[in-house]
Amino acid sequence: METEDKGYIHQMASEDRIEGLLRQMTLDEKCALLAGKDTWNTVPIERLGIPSLTMTDGPHGVRASNPETGRKMGPATSFPTGVSMASSWNIELIERVGKALGEETHGMGCDILLGPCVNIVRSPLAGRNFESYSEDPYLAGQIGLAWVKGLQSQGVGASLKHYACNNQEFNRDRGSSEIDERTLREIYLAQFETIVKEAHPWTVMNSYNRINGIYASENHTLLTDILKNEWGFDGVVISDWGATHNTVEPVIAGMDIEMPGPTKYFGSLLVSAVRNWQIPEASVDEAVRRILRMIILSGKMDNPEDLPKGSVNTPEHQALARELAEESIVLLKNQGELLPLNKSEIKSIAVIGPNAAEARYGGGGSSFLEPPYSISPLEGLQKKLGDQLEIHYELGCTNLVFPPLIPPGFFPGGLKAEYFANSTLSGTPAIVLDQPNLDQLWFDSIPAESVSIDNFSVRWSGKLVVSRSGLYTLMLGNLDQCKLFLDGDLILENNQGSKPLDVIWADPISVFSSAQVELEAGKEYTFRGEFDKSSGDKYAAVQLRYLEPAEPEGAGTFERAIDMAKMCDVAIIFAGMPTGFESEGGDRPDMDLPGRQNELIQAIVKANPRTIVVVNAGAPVTMPWIAEVPAVVEAFYPGQEGGSAIANILFGDVNPSGKLSVTFPKRLKDNPAYLNYPGDREVLYGEGIFVGYRYYEMRDVEPLFPFGYGLSYTSFEYSDLALPRYAVRGDPIHVSLKVKNTGQRSGKEVVQLYVKDVKSSLLRPPKELKGFAKVNLDPDESKTVEFLLDDRALSFFDPVEKRWIAESGEFEVLIGASASAIRLRETLELA
Repeated sequence: METEDKGYIHQMASEDRIEGLLRQMTLDEKCALLAGKDTWNTVPIERLGIPSLTMTDGPHGVRASNPETGRKMGPATSFPTGVSMASSWNIELIERVGKALGEETHGMGCDILLGPCVNIVRSPLAGRNFESYSEDPYLAGQIGLAWVKGLQSQGVGASLKHYACNNQEFNRDRGSSEIDERTLREIYLAQFETIVKEAHPWTVMNSYNRINGIYASENHTLLTDILKNEWGFDGVVISDWGATHNTVEPVIAGMDIEMPGPTKYFGSLLVSAVRNWQIPEASVDEAVRRILRMIILSGKMDNPEDLPKGSVNTPEHQALARELAEESIVLLKNQGELLPLNKSEIKSIAVIGPNAAEARYGGGGSSFLEPPYSISPLEGLQKKLGDQLEIHYELGCTNLVFPPLIPPGFFPGGLKAEYFANSTLSGTPAIVLDQPNLDQLWFDSIPAESVSIDNFSVRWSGKLVVSRSGLYTLMLGNLDQCKLFLDGDLILENNQGSKPLDVIWADPISVFSSAQVELEAGKEYTFRGEFDKSSGDKYAAVQLRYLEPAEPEGAGTFERAIDMAKMCDVAIIFAGMPTGFESEGGDRPDMDLPGRQNELIQAIVKANPRTIVVVNAGAPVTMPWIAEVPAVVEAFYPGQEGGSAIANILFGDVNPSGKLSVTFPKRLKDNPAYLNYPGDREVLYGEGIFVGYRYYEMRDVEPLFPFGYGLSYTSFEYSDLALPRYAVRGDPIHVSLKVKNTGQRSGKEVVQLYVKDVKSSLLRPPKELKGFAKVNLDPDESKTVEFLLDDRALSFFDPVEKRWIAESGEFEVLIGASASAIRLRETLELA
């Protein structure tokens, strides 16, 4: 009681302080606080000692690889992405990852990490599926809850995103998610509700899209009626970057901060709107209260020097990234127990595929960060096996959809970037930075306060070295003007001018100039790039891509891979998506593996029946070879330690325990959103509440792999399910069972609890996930697993009565190893 009293007194003191500050602020200062100072910082009010807070991209690492004003650069840890986090089904582990992300956010000098992304995976093609958690709102809510709790325990704010119904990238800036209220509440808002009520995130970020015709940033029903009034959210609603469209409607609806800054719609326009009686000053005051509450909560108003200094990319964080990767990798098929591989029984391995020698640690867009190092699968196997086995590598084929960026390895000493406060590269540089390669998008600002985004220039210089001789194609894409030189000779020039923001955000660079250059392996070439901007726009970009020399006739890597597979004991194919293909800003065109990968897999398994396929993808892919390949592993995007984690799984040092957080359909047409995705300016959510496994079971459509599915190197037995035969509405329902490891290896099992409403007044799915637990068991060990169900676990949202209802009657409690593998069931009667 004493602790509660102290908390209450502290809260009241903070509210008194907020009101005191509010009374001292002018209208201009209030309105200034409602917009960003620049791309990442809020506006300080120095007269009153109100500091600026710094935000930074997440959610699976502190993004700091792009030089921009107000955000520190550094070697932040790249953790596995959102789909991996959910596929671990391990709440305790995700909370530890959240804590580590909090430490890294402090270490990078930031206060708010923009995440987690809890949008539902509706279609396999959506570009940001890899960032999201699941097709199921309960799983997404529990994983997001653990992430936010862990992060905010370190005094760092979360930004729950994207609120709401941001389930595709196609037309995301203007598309309208047309959705009924029951579907909205049960599928697309439920995870937000859980996290808001239980974890109290500092901020919620609204999405770009419209919901039933109204932009998320202007949606009073979502922002005020539901989020703030019904759920009791007392934090700050921030716009996604560039998702504000006017001055009056967002403030009235309940949006508190326009990002990024400098302001486009708030600031002086907001002051005028208040003075012209378009917006009551009370609405501005309410937003200011929320922002001040967040700033006080950050601790930066009181002894900021005492705030944690944080830590970045520590050995502990690296080990944690590897642990998460190991726990999230899903064993999809293991015919004949080909896995785990036994080092004493094989002498040679053929390592093949476009994702073997390259680490695919994340998708593209705002969540992408360049880690200080990354371990490819080939490196992970070499590190694990040393000289114990012969490891042979061949590319086999590429998976490139478009030419790749020139990697940092082509610039072994990095590039020196000199920024000038003019468009002519004259005078002394305002700032000098080290950059790994040529890939820049400047959004509203650049990394020197004295240099304006409206008028600046950059010179890059360094050494270019290639590992293979031949005729290279260099491709330069940029906004504004850029030139490239090798050994002092001009080789490329591109003058594209500027583009409007809506075009840039979805497609920064679409026109490239190219040149072919003969390069000799190992030779150092003096490289120089010159970029200048004087267009007055607040956006600029430059990229350097390339194509390697063509293979000599008759020496194709595809054929070499087949020959190599024939001579080795085991073949491992690392397939999947190229870097940046799954990304913010665009959706996938189909579910197929790009390039000749399917053809390669079918040829390799024909040459060597002991073939394993490891897939790097953030969402389901078609597998036309699934019947022939004996072992398949889904690795998703496993972060910077992914190669080591994959090697540990393949050789049995770690028992696979990941389970799918989304259903894998056999073909795209089987997906419940197929008839309505992608839509155009209106996107009909015609499948309603029947998303993911709810649909497949309701329509009796067999998936390739069901929701919650994942194999192990051991086996588990479920028994002794116990729950009350009768329950009274409002009372907790206790459920317990025993799980035993009946195999020969230690392992972890994800026990999943589903609820079925036997007879309902409204149509309901055959079952819905309402609980899960991950249990670690040694051979022959048993443990009791317990769940606690409440009324909400039995309820549906009634769109007529506008409330959640648990109807009296019979319910089934189902315990399974996946949505399709139910092991135990019992009934209860709700009175």
